[in-house]
Amino acid sequence: MTQPTIIMVAPNGARKQKSDHPALPVTIAETVTAAKACFDAGASILHAHVRDENGAHVLDAERYISLLDAMRSAVPEMLIQITTEAVGRYNPQEQADIVFTVKPDFVSVGFGEMTGDASANAMAYARDFYHQAHAQNIHVQHILYSAENMASFKRAVADGILPSGSSGKHHVLLVLGRYAANFQSDPDDLQHFIKDDLSDFASWSVCAFGYREFDAMQAAIAAGGHCRVGFENNLYLKDGTLAPDNAALVRQLAQSCTPATR
Repeated sequence: MTQPTIIMVAPNGARKQKSDHPALPVTIAETVTAAKACFDAGASILHAHVRDENGAHVLDAERYISLLDAMRSAVPEMLIQITTEAVGRYNPQEQADIVFTVKPDFVSVGFGEMTGDASANAMAYARDFYHQAHAQNIHVQHILYSAENMASFKRAVADGILPSGSSGKHHVLLVLGRYAANFQSDPDDLQHFIKDDLSDFASWSVCAFGYREFDAMQAAIAAGGHCRVGFENNLYLKDGTLAPDNAALVRQLAQSCTPATR
């Protein structure tokens, strides 16, 4: 029997603006409205960014707490994952601070961002962060960008930088492509990750750039993975036309699989 597919929606990200798409949510109210529509379309998790008064990406505890409160009221069944994305503005200390101030149930953390230059000091700091998050029951989804990143992550688990054991299985997000090459991913990029055994992860999901996002999600589902879609990385439906909103991207994927519920 095919497992249900977890669909996470990333409706805005850190970089895009209304000039990229008028339906891109920027305010907390817009994000909640978009999340509700995406939940109704089949998404069970919101990957949440907040913006400042000028629409810029910000790691702001007060704004995150306001978003979490609004989401619990408007869409209580939807799990919310906050981001710690650095975008060149934040260091590991600031990223950790936002996590332990907000204390979300779920957070995404770039493994390469948190481990920095991989020096002894950087890895010791990362170890403290990951183990403290684990102790506080804050679930981390680790963002990995390459097979090399995956190998470093697995070494860190083996070395005790990250918690392991029956209660320490990890959730990872595999990013197909980077903010380059016209933001266009190739579904075949997934092969660089799945050539290794992924069964030791609690879950693994995929995100991709550009109109081939849908094809990449189909490749992930076929390989036993889960999906993250949305305007953060892609504005286009599978036929190459501009999506009217985030919910349309969720809906076309949900029609091709069995969406998981929380």
